[in-house]
Amino acid sequence: MNIRHDWTKEEIQAIYDTPLLELIYKASTVHRQYHNPDEVQVSTLLSIKTGGCTEDCSYCGQAARYHTDIKVQRLLPLETVLETAQKAKDSGSSRFCMAAAWREVRDNRDFDKVIDMVKGVNDMGLEVCCTLGMLTEDQANRLQEAGLYAYNHNLDTSEDHYNNVISTRNFSNRINTIDNVRKAGITVCSGGIIGLGEKDADRISMLHTLATMHKHPESVPINALVRVKGTPMEDMPKVDTWDMIRMIATARIIMPTTMVRLSAGRIEMSEYEQAMCFMAGANSMFSGDNETLLVTPNPSLSADQMLMKNLGLNPMRSKKEMAV
Repeated sequence: MNIRHDWTKEEIQAIYDTPLLELIYKASTVHRQYHNPDEVQVSTLLSIKTGGCTEDCSYCGQAARYHTDIKVQRLLPLETVLETAQKAKDSGSSRFCMAAAWREVRDNRDFDKVIDMVKGVNDMGLEVCCTLGMLTEDQANRLQEAGLYAYNHNLDTSEDHYNNVISTRNFSNRINTIDNVRKAGITVCSGGIIGLGEKDADRISMLHTLATMHKHPESVPINALVRVKGTPMEDMPKVDTWDMIRMIATARIIMPTTMVRLSAGRIEMSEYEQAMCFMAGANSMFSGDNETLLVTPNPSLSADQMLMKNLGLNPMRSKKEMAV
């Protein structure tokens, strides 16, 4: 199968609408062409600065304007971050992601501290990922020089639906940051969330944007909305797992070499449902001993280790380790 960047929305819609078992079979076949089906990349995500964000993302409990139970936390000390990264590596994680609830990166002492965190985690042999909000080209270059492997900046949803979810920035801001990351030579992690009140056409449009980039994102997280009390989307219906499977399978077929990440929302899935997601082409997940994904619930490390044992899956080594 050739790697294509010229997908049409109609082609992607046709894949998404394929009868489910046939869709899973096709996605699983593509997955085996490009990836080892026995391996899953285990990533750990740490919130290094929590809450107090000036954005108004309707799904996010870290927005300062919403009344949630999430406590604002200043930037963590370097020592705490490095200790957490070492624990993550010891438990089988090959990628360590650091998230700060900022609208955009500012050139100040906090950013200098993040640069030190990136250097420290990189020295451990882990793939280092950050999600810090919008980035300039110069800031992306600084992160790359410090050893950053990947930068996460999700599209969230389609361009047409975007303003129904967020009003404090626009879709083009997301694309600009992704372009700056790519120019700096950092790998791109970008996906979205389903369950934000979007239509199927919006899901297709979001995938179309990713699959027609001149270089596919190396990582595409597929998230199910986790309904946070106090946010405008707290009463949205639970995302159907079949919809998650369709999104994962479609992403796998149109972006064959990409790591497709089973991300937020796993806490509401059974082992059987998660197994179907892996069968459909997911080959990465977030895990950790604090049972949270940023500020939302996530399965425990022991539960994930049991899941992988039951499914016969092994943790993937990092690209840095394989290069040695």
